[in-house]
Formats: sequence, structure tokens, C-alpha cells
Amino acid sequence: MPDAFRPVVAAARTRLPDVFGEGLHSAYLYGSVPRGTARVGRSDLDLLAVLHHDPTDADLGGARALGAELDGEFGQIDGVGTLLFGRDRLLSEVERYDLGWFVACLCTPLLGEDLARRLPRHRPEDPLLARETNGDLALLLPRWRERIDAADDTEEARGPLVRFMSRHLVRTGFTLVMPRWRGWTSDLREMAAVFGTYYPARKAQMASAAALGREPVGDAAVLRSYADDLGPWLAGEYARVHGVKAPRAGQ
Repeated sequence: MPDAFRPVVAAARTRLPDVFGEGLHSAYLYGSVPRGTARVGRSDLDLLAVLHHDPTDADLGGARALGAELDGEFGQIDGVGTLLFGRDRLLSEVERYDLGWFVACLCTPLLGEDLARRLPRHRPEDPLLARETNGDLALLLPRWRERIDAADDTEEARGPLVRFMSRHLVRTGFTLVMPRWRGWTSDLREMAAVFGTYYPARKAQMASAAALGREPVGDAAVLRSYADDLGPWLAGEYARVHGVKAPRAGQ
């Protein structure tokens, strides 16, 4: 972890129990900060809080308040994203190859019991892992279009959407070919390059998405290309190769 981010992480570790009290089971870091690739003033702090119960509206509000507090206090981060899940859901059978994989393989323990000890050893060549991590892109695209239509007509409003959707598409493209590549990487540029070896016709698009995932530009045309071209193609190819992700309650 870069030294500049240690005070932020220490503050998060101290304050999480104050926000969730006895309802907090454990907490984790994920993303660029624990990987050591965070950039001062550019990267956000990504947290996962696991609760003994399903998150309530009050829990979600507490997470947002904590994120705003940390973001305002520490200039070395550009925002805080906190995921909230109940312990039972993370350990459930239906989530073993999605949220369970996320906790076991991509999260760094920060507080409490490490749930990775209760989860299977995942292997990147397993097509079930590919299906369950990103096999729901077709379901997400209508919501993406709604968010695009609802965004203010400014570069500042569109920039975060470009960043989010770019990253999601690159990671989806990578997990599409992950079983064939038989490995894992968290680097967006490497993900795009690996994808491009299997789908050369889409290589340039994915490389551009990887670049925009790091340095977003609030271009409406980029968002439309994601929602109307790259996204639908990728969703269809994913379903053809790996099938569709198992449905979740309320989906």
C-alpha cells in the first residue's frame, strides 16, 4: 500500500465499527489502494463492509456519510465507494462464484473474520466462474441506458459514467476469455490486451475502454457506443460462450 494512503485506511478501520456497531461482521479493502497502484488525488478508496444482517436503509446512509466524511478529510483520495452485504448472502451457494469469489480473491481483510477461509479455492479456467461473475451484462444494459438518459448534459456529469462503464466492459471482456487464458489480472490494460488476442476485431474498442477507465472523458458518444454497440455485442457473445448468470432474488 502506498504510504500516502495509510492514514485514510487507518481512519476507515477505526470508524467503520462506529458506523455499524455490533452489526458489523468484518470489513475489507479492494481495488487500487491495497494493490499498490493507487494514484494520489486520482484514486478512490474501495471498501466492503459485511454485516450480520441484510443491509438496511440506515446502514446504506451510514456508509454514504462515512464516505463523504473520509473524502472531505483526505485529499489523497477522490471519493469512497462502500459495498454492503450480509454475511449469509456472501456465503450462500448462489454467490459462491460471484460475491464469494470477489471476497476470497479480490479483497484484503481489514477487520474481523476473513470469510475467505469459508470459501472454495476458485480457479480462473472454470467457466462457471466466468458465467457467474459477469454473465448478467444483458440485464444491466437497460439500466445503463436509463442512467445515460438521466445524466446532465455536461462532461462533468458524464465522466463518472464513462469511467464506471468502461471498467465494467473491460472486466467483462476479460472474464469472457479468462478460462482460455487460464489466469487472472486486475490491470485494465492487460485485461484489454488479453481480450484482444481472442477478439482482434474488437481489440481497439476494448483498449480505448481500458484507457477511459483510467482517464475518463465525459463524451456522450462514448456512452452511446457502449450502450448500443460494444455492450450488446459483448452480452450476446458472453451468453453464447458461457450462458447466463443464475438469477438472484428480486432480479
